[in-house]
Amino acid sequence: MRLEEQRDPQGTRYLLYKERSCIGRALLRENQLLSLEIHPDWRGRGYGSYLLKELLRRGGGFDPARETCFTAPLPSDAAAQALARKFGFLPRDGRLCRRRVPDLSAVSLCHRFLAGTLQPGGLYLDATCGNGHDTLFLCSIAGPHGRVIGLDIQPRAVENTNALLAAHGMAGIGRAELCDHRELERFSPPGSADCVLFNFGWLPGAAHTIHSTAASSVPALQAGLRALKPGGVLAAVLYSGKVIGDAEKQAALALFRALPLTAYTVLVCDFANWADTAPLPCFVMKKQAGPP
Repeated sequence: MRLEEQRDPQGTRYLLYKERSCIGRALLRENQLLSLEIHPDWRGRGYGSYLLKELLRRGGGFDPARETCFTAPLPSDAAAQALARKFGFLPRDGRLCRRRVPDLSAVSLCHRFLAGTLQPGGLYLDATCGNGHDTLFLCSIAGPHGRVIGLDIQPRAVENTNALLAAHGMAGIGRAELCDHRELERFSPPGSADCVLFNFGWLPGAAHTIHSTAASSVPALQAGLRALKPGGVLAAVLYSGKVIGDAEKQAALALFRALPLTAYTVLVCDFANWADTAPLPCFVMKKQAGPP
């Protein structure tokens, strides 16, 4: 099969070919499906499903990190109605609507919390910068008057992060440094950071044999707490599983739960219907100056 695109005054027209014969057509304007039809001789063989699935895929309809909304006219025949239901289209306000909300991950929850809590300006640390996506996020929060520093012990991570920041025009706000996160106070003395972010585990795309451990992560978290200014937030996404076990996760939780209420507010966000090994977002808000 072959799917061709053609520009049309009304949108984009898609032609589905089986060998040399055009067996299906669809017209899409942005995310409005204006028409979809399969030649009568080829109906009932799955070609309608293939065509609709491909249109949704090309429009991001199956992207778990993207919010999408597709609409279509209400179909008149039972087969078209069944096809629409199969792909999540439901009647709404006299038409069909397929809405997908991004899956909520531990990292996206962490970003949402920080975006709603932090203010532009100030100093932000990404203590485990990896490929730079958290660093880039912090740059968007810090703005042109803020500073963001990403840290990692792997040169590849530092290179990837600096390249990502440059590609998005954020090199003037943030940079990555080759540094063990236990030594983050080299870049943020006590009481200076608005946010310290940890996303533990391993470098995405690299060998899983290299990952964070309790031996280094607990001192790093303690350094992060010292670096926070009053009103600052430490965020940490904790991991466990077959490869890394749960020693780091349990040690970090023990540290958080032992923090005095007079100095810190601690949130541990447990996904109640996920597996016990699911990533665990944690937030520590500093109330006053002083050692952790």
